[in-house]
Amino acid sequence: MALHIIKLCVGVASIEELKVWQDERVSEQKARKEKPRIFHTTLQTPKRQAEIVDGGSLYWVIKGIVQVRQRITGFEQGTKDDGSACCLIMLDRKLVAVRPVPRRAFQGWRYLAADDAPDDLGAGSGDLGALPADMRRALLDLGLI
Repeated sequence: MALHIIKLCVGVASIEELKVWQDERVSEQKARKEKPRIFHTTLQTPKRQAEIVDGGSLYWVIKGIVQVRQRITGFEQGTKDDGSACCLIMLDRKLVAVRPVPRRAFQGWRYLAADDAPDDLGAGSGDLGALPADMRRALLDLGLI
């Protein structure tokens, strides 16, 4: 079974805003003639990389709710703007909405077992994936999803 990572998506209010932010990052990379790629920078390098790359995803917690995931495609060593070393968690560009699940704030990232990961919204979950983020949150707050 794949192992996942869960992380707070600080400064983003919705899945749509995350997509816009990532699309802008790719556009900037293209303008600089760089290979476009999406990644998350972290100080702590995951030790269980082989388990994660074997089908794992990064689950984003947005506004206190696990809302979306991105498949993890690999890991690379990187350098932050200040010159310090970091780990780049390489991500697929596709954002997959997941069943909204409340999650309290935490620092850094955490491993997330496959059994604990929320299911994708889509086939078998009605039209929840097509609903706007604020409506999904309201339904979650009411205990309807």
